[in-house]
Amino acid sequence: MDLLTTKEAAERLGVTVTRVQQMITAGRLPAEKMGRDYFIKIDDLVSVEDRKPGRPPKVKAEVGTVVPKPKVAATDGQATKRTAKKGERK
Repeated sequence: MDLLTTKEAAERLGVTVTRVQQMITAGRLPAEKMGRDYFIKIDDLVSVEDRKPGRPPKVKAEVGTVVPKPKVAATDGQATKRTAKKGERK
């Protein structure tokens, strides 16, 4: 049973060490933790070799579709739309 460090696994997968650590944390890549480091079995790399690279594309809204803005409630510390001018009543 050959074990790889996260750096060696990242080189074989063509990703960064941080990405390998994210896959381990998410549970998509099995690994053993020894001390402060993770070690990955070579056989376990097969489970993530065929993953899609990069982020998924953003879903674009259809033309003519109105996307509502989120409503934010005013708090005591925030200014309101109309503030009283000097000498006016509120």
